[in-house]
Amino acid sequence: MALPGTCLYTKLAEHYDDVFVFANPWREEARRRVLGRILERAGSCCDLACGTGSTAVELARRGLKVYAVDLSPSMCELARAKASRDCVQVEVIQADMRRFRLPEKVDVITCEFDAINHVPRKSDLALVAKAAARALKPGGHFYFDVNTHLAFEEVWPLTWFVERPGLVLVMHGDYDARSGKAWTTAEFFIRDGDLWRRHRERVEEVCWTPAEIREALTGAGFTRITARDAFPFFGNDALVRRGHRTVYLAKLASAR
Repeated sequence: MALPGTCLYTKLAEHYDDVFVFANPWREEARRRVLGRILERAGSCCDLACGTGSTAVELARRGLKVYAVDLSPSMCELARAKASRDCVQVEVIQADMRRFRLPEKVDVITCEFDAINHVPRKSDLALVAKAAARALKPGGHFYFDVNTHLAFEEVWPLTWFVERPGLVLVMHGDYDARSGKAWTTAEFFIRDGDLWRRHRERVEEVCWTPAEIREALTGAGFTRITARDAFPFFGNDALVRRGHRTVYLAKLASAR
């Protein structure tokens, strides 16, 4: 069972790719520039909090053995369908990122688009780091990005409007710096024949300082940790500025 505050996309999952299509170019660019050579040498990987499976499918196209993990049953179903449609092999596992286990250890774990921010409590980051370390081969890499307090302060309180065929969506959120928590509420209408049906989903995220992130990673056994501002990957996005998002690459200690 998901804990209170855990992000568990349900009806919104069906429209996730349409709503968040703007994120694809910068995610691909960040992955190429930060993880490119590592993926060229890798034989297996896991996409953690895989969503609809876009990254997992792309990695499988490269010839990697791919596992995809997500807490949402709806996302897992969509990821399986996407892999089948693209004729690639991806083993999709429904699990919590704080406690997931894989059938075998992998070379790389990816966790994109601030998915790690979705855990309910600040202390959960250590659990995610330990679960990732357990799933990696010695010397393996954990790649992820996070929203920073600047993004929560400057972007999350904005109102977003999205209109697609059969979908109208408004998102509005806020950030409580004292608790380190941000949230957004998605109010959306989906066309059902001649009717429009209203839905509402709430997404919450947790903010960490760079020091807290490094402490969680080193505590889990990661010895080489690099952090890069994601701003150069965003192109000409007028709403993004330096300091809004950080991309991390952590290497697990090699076996002695």
